[in-house]
This record gives sequence, structure tokens and C-alpha cells, in this order.
Amino acid sequence: MGIWQPDPEETLLARAPITFATGEATRVRGMRWFRDTARNDIQHELEGWPPGPTYTARSSGDTATRNILGGAVVAAGAAIMGFLSLHGGNIGGTPASSAGTDTPEDPADEVDDFPVMWAAPGTVARTLPWQLDPARSPTKHYRTHAVVTDRRIVIVGFPYVKGADDFIDDEFLWEADRTLIERVELRNFRFGHDVKISFTDGSWCRVSSVSGASRERLTRYLIEPLDFIPLESLTPPQRRTAESFAAAQAPDAQAPLVKRNPCGCFRIEVLAPSTTHATFGHGGLNAVMDASGTELKLSDYHPQDFLT
Repeated sequence: MGIWQPDPEETLLARAPITFATGEATRVRGMRWFRDTARNDIQHELEGWPPGPTYTARSSGDTATRNILGGAVVAAGAAIMGFLSLHGGNIGGTPASSAGTDTPEDPADEVDDFPVMWAAPGTVARTLPWQLDPARSPTKHYRTHAVVTDRRIVIVGFPYVKGADDFIDDEFLWEADRTLIERVELRNFRFGHDVKISFTDGSWCRVSSVSGASRERLTRYLIEPLDFIPLESLTPPQRRTAESFAAAQAPDAQAPLVKRNPCGCFRIEVLAPSTTHATFGHGGLNAVMDASGTELKLSDYHPQDFLT
């Protein structure tokens, strides 16, 4: 099949890696559950799903022991860092910025339990493909990506060959019309990689991407309005800049997507399916131009010109 492509009158907006999320709080670390609205485990009811692991949340005593051990490791690390600092050791370095937080936003679903599917019978979330579950389809051998278009969200999967990140042979797994999505919420506990997608029928799922940047690509055009500016509505210099930027990309690059930023500049984004990466999806190719159509250097960007 090769790389999945949208229909001719459909606009490709983003492609990013996606799996069901994994618990990070001590009680649920490494686990996930598929629940109905009464919090019953429903994985055995999901049509076509192969058997998977059955998890049991850790007891309070086990959790306390793990927290004590974890605290001891942190304390030991702090003592070592303090010793090095006092004795002239080089402990410089700036940690990478992250949206992650140690404060749970929803303790019932992040600390006490960790549902990644919340779905009554017959709802959209129950139709999600089992290949999204890392316990049933390890990412070492198989990858799943979400493709976002102006019409729908699509899940595709493909065998993964280590070291061959440009080899992608997509299998179509699932789709949902954008009208079925009620809201998309970022979930930052703990690493800032998770997303909660709620459907109009009351069901929802919690999914994760490989990084904050991948999550941003996955969710940007599910959260932002699709208020792209038609090329014919641009001034001639603006249109020349946008089309020249697109022409400089891969041969299969689609028409540029142009949006006006709050500062008055214009963001140009181009996607070329052939540049899709097995691990990171499609990063998009971006430029910013001012109102006169002049492409800006990165040093001239306003804060609102950077993708967030």
C-alpha cells in the first residue's frame, strides 16, 4: 500500500505516532485499562481483539514501599549533586523544557486507575484498533500513526524495521469523522505526551505520542480552527513566497497551508508524504512571512510565530 494518502479533495494536516497511553503513577505504572462507564474492565468484550494482559493496581503497601525506595534514590542523587557542587564538580546543564508535571490533573483516572478507553457498548471508542495497545502490538515490531485531515482522523499501522525509518507500508486500521470528536485535551501528567480525545457519544480514549513535539503535531489541527487563508486571498508577494517555499520541498509536497498569526505575520506549512518518518511521523515544513510577503529569519520571529 505504501504511505496512506487522503482523498483527492481532502487536505492532509498532520501525521504523528500514537499509542494507548501508559500509567505513570506508582500504583498504576506500566499499566492501562479499558473501561465501561461503571469502571468495569471490558477488554474481553472488544470485538476482534486478541488476548492481552490483565493488570491489577498495586496495593497501598506496595505503593508506599516503592515511594520510599524512589525517595531514597532521589535523596541519594541530591546528596551526590550537593557533594559535587561543594567540591567544584561540573554539574552544569539545562534540562530540556517539558509540559510534564508531577501533579495529577485527574487522580481518579491517573493515580487510582488508568483507563485509556472509557466506552459504553456501541460507542466510538470501542471501535479503536487493538494495534494501538503496546502490550498487544509492541512498538519494537509495529508502529501506529494518527493522520489528521480536514475531514477525519485516521489510524494506520505498519511493520517496523529497525534502522529503516523511511520504509513505511501502511495498513488502514480505523477512522472517525471530525464531527464525532467533541474535544481534545492535553494531559501533562507526567511527561506531557498524553492526549484525551472525547467523542460526542460520551466515550473517550487516552493516547500518547513519543514526545511533546509529536503530541503538538497530533493535536494542533484538532484543537486550532482550520482557518487557512486561500492562496487566491493572499497578496501577490505573499502568494509567491508561499508557493516558492512549497516548491523548494519534496516533489510530492502539497499546496502550502497559510494561517495568520496573532502578531500579523503569516505561518506557511507544507507537508510532503514521502518525508514521513516511522518514529516521528511527519514534522511539517514551516516558514513565517510578514505582511509584505518577506520570509523572516528565525531571529526575527515574534513569540506568536513559534509553534507551541
